[in-house]
Amino acid sequence: MKMHWSSIMAVAALALLSTVAAAQPQTWDKQVNNPGRFKVLGAFGNVAVFDQETGLVWEKSPSTTKTPWSPYAPGAATAHVACDTKVVGNRLGWRLPTIQELASLLVPTQFRPPLPAGHPFVLTADQDIGQFWSATTAATDVNTPNSAWFVDFYTVDPSSFVLFGAGDKTTFRYAWCVRSGQGVDPQ
Repeated sequence: MKMHWSSIMAVAALALLSTVAAAQPQTWDKQVNNPGRFKVLGAFGNVAVFDQETGLVWEKSPSTTKTPWSPYAPGAATAHVACDTKVVGNRLGWRLPTIQELASLLVPTQFRPPLPAGHPFVLTADQDIGQFWSATTAATDVNTPNSAWFVDFYTVDPSSFVLFGAGDKTTFRYAWCVRSGQGVDPQ
């Protein structure tokens, strides 16, 4: 009987460890360099994409409307509000990605758009050469935090490929919303 009880305890402990391991956040310690990296989510009506490398869920088609990062006028829509209130695949819980999360989609040596081969994302011709806001304020000048980081899919010099920039928060750029990940308000 003692052996039986210890076997039950071992199975219970293993089940508990599996549950705890499954609850741990996705780590970014692997690279998935194949067409299977991205999975279009049928449960989201095929309008959201799971990135198996980072554990993030992205809009399959970013909004085609440009918005400022912060309001240029009282009551104006912003990139944050656009993501925070967005419904994708009949789900709320979207947000503007950090610069690191947005950069995780990019392949530094890929040119226009700088996304992995075989990606499932649907971008307009303007977005292929567009700029996308991140939620990250640019800490270039602590006295005037009026800039935020963005990625720029367009470059006139193919040798430099992906460009990152810090721009005035009232400039209109695209927002590519994400779900899950760190889940904090990094602004």
